[in-house]
Amino acid sequence: MMLIGFLFLLFLTGGVFPEHNCSYQKVLNHLKLTRNNELYSMTRPVKNYQHPTHVSLEVLLYAILDVVEKDQKFIPYVWTSMRWHNEYISWDPHQFCGIDNVSLPMEILWKPDLTIEEMTEKDRAPPSPYLTINDKGEVEVQNHQVLVSSCRMHIYKFPFDIQKCNLTFKSVIYTAKELRLLASDNSSEATEWSREVMRTQYEWLFLNMAVTTNNATDLVSQDQIIYTITMKRRSILYIVNFLLPVMFFLCLDLASFLISDSGGEKLSFQVTVLLAVTVLQLILNEILPASSNRIPLIALYCIGIFALMLLSLLETILVMYLMEKDLLSQEKEAERDQSWGEECNKKGKRSFPNHHGDVQQWTQCACSYDVSSCETSSELLPVAKEGNSSKLMEDFQALEKLSDELREMEKTLSQLLQKMTKEKDGYWTRVAKRLNKMFFIFYVTAVGLFLTIVFVKWS
Repeated sequence: MMLIGFLFLLFLTGGVFPEHNCSYQKVLNHLKLTRNNELYSMTRPVKNYQHPTHVSLEVLLYAILDVVEKDQKFIPYVWTSMRWHNEYISWDPHQFCGIDNVSLPMEILWKPDLTIEEMTEKDRAPPSPYLTINDKGEVEVQNHQVLVSSCRMHIYKFPFDIQKCNLTFKSVIYTAKELRLLASDNSSEATEWSREVMRTQYEWLFLNMAVTTNNATDLVSQDQIIYTITMKRRSILYIVNFLLPVMFFLCLDLASFLISDSGGEKLSFQVTVLLAVTVLQLILNEILPASSNRIPLIALYCIGIFALMLLSLLETILVMYLMEKDLLSQEKEAERDQSWGEECNKKGKRSFPNHHGDVQQWTQCACSYDVSSCETSSELLPVAKEGNSSKLMEDFQALEKLSDELREMEKTLSQLLQKMTKEKDGYWTRVAKRLNKMFFIFYVTAVGLFLTIVFVKWS
């Protein structure tokens, strides 16, 4: 009975007791894998050189670290996994306590020389120091890579743009006769798994990752696997920090039509708003790349608003110039009316002298022509003075009152004349006001049409 059990155990273990072969080193010794064994590390692991090595590739997008539009760079953090078959590796797990995979240092075994065409800088992340082999000879290398790659940015619809960046994997020296590439996952699987492991997306929203395998048509070409990452920009910050301020400045420029053209406040206000838009254009110039083939819509948006504001400023200068011409002529007329009013005022004062003095002067003059009558008059003068003094005083007071009323009337007429002169617009002032109204209608229409076209293009 004990013999039967011993034979059964020997059968299960392949003739070797498990406790004797339960270490990874036993597996390596069985495979004769050592650092000095160049059989595995120096050449492609095939027993017949006519057999190509099939490499299976899997790529997952872990994070979008940065997208530099100015330098046309795309910096993702990806997980890559390569699998291929080594014809020199195999063992029976039952002979080694069920061990079916072993981890080895990278430099011991041969690896495919895959590279990324778009990579512009060396990988920043440290490479994985180990690879894994299984009992069937399958070798797997997993690696994390921070890729600094070039990406052609299409920024026509910035900041409402959708970018597509490629990662093209291919061999450096092996042709399709020696190395064939296969994608482990299709586009939907790669997209779904990338969304599950995604940690950060910077200012971008990951949409999908398309997997395209370009098999070589002849044996002297090379296979390629292209991973196309599609992402959409989060535009809310650009709307709040750039588009809306420019729109607010445009509204301020429209509101400047409510400011009077007679002073210089409107002109200085429009110049200030124009300078503010210029500062925003300088900020935009630091973001957009200079290598773009088409002018971005956001640049057209800023240039169009700047041109409209500049046209409004020129119209204000023209209106102020026309009104200044009438103002000079009105000042000359006011000076002439003022001199005419002063002359009339002097004439009015001479028209109503002191009548009591005139009476005495007339009496003295009358005496100089007839002495006898003068003597009689001088004798009768006290009597006349006593009889007519009350009447003369009444006449004098009436004349003084009439003189005051005439002066007040002359003053009122002069003020009314000056007011009418000021309120009466000259020819060029009427032209300027009519031009201002027509330009305001044109300006509002042009602004509405321009913004509608730009936003339709963006959408």
